[in-house]
Amino acid sequence: MRFLVYDRLLGFGDDYWIEDAEGNKAYLVDGKAMRLRDTWELKDAQGRVLIDIHQKMFALRDTMVIERGGEPLATIRRKRLSLLRNHYRVLLADGTELDVSGRILDREFAIEYDGELLAVASRRWLTVRDTYGVDVVRDDADPALLIALTVCVIHLSEKEREKEAEDG
Repeated sequence: MRFLVYDRLLGFGDDYWIEDAEGNKAYLVDGKAMRLRDTWELKDAQGRVLIDIHQKMFALRDTMVIERGGEPLATIRRKRLSLLRNHYRVLLADGTELDVSGRILDREFAIEYDGELLAVASRRWLTVRDTYGVDVVRDDADPALLIALTVCVIHLSEKEREKEAEDG
């Protein structure tokens, strides 16, 4: 399953559609303004909330939390001891770990479980400017979760870059 994301920096109140390969609206990333922390909802085409995404408060490192139906689904943070700058660990509620690595800011990265590819984010196969694709390669994978993970790691990478620019 391939999805098309019109790239924009995620800020408070930003909303945008993610389309399927046929150009149909598949998911809406609904940014929630006027909150103390960065918060989004991932909705289906009918407007039903599938996943809640928010920044974890009071964490030592920037951390994003994904919830489904009010229950924790995943926690995402940058790997502490990573030689690769853009390397994130995803801890699912059941204890499973996913690995996200690559050039996040360039929108060229992979999401893997135990060395097996689940999804790839890439601009390579697209000609539209400021657009990237998310290709969910496993049929049994949860596309909404993988898209939410993509939103989270891009947001964390952008925040890290902004912080470095302020400090540098």
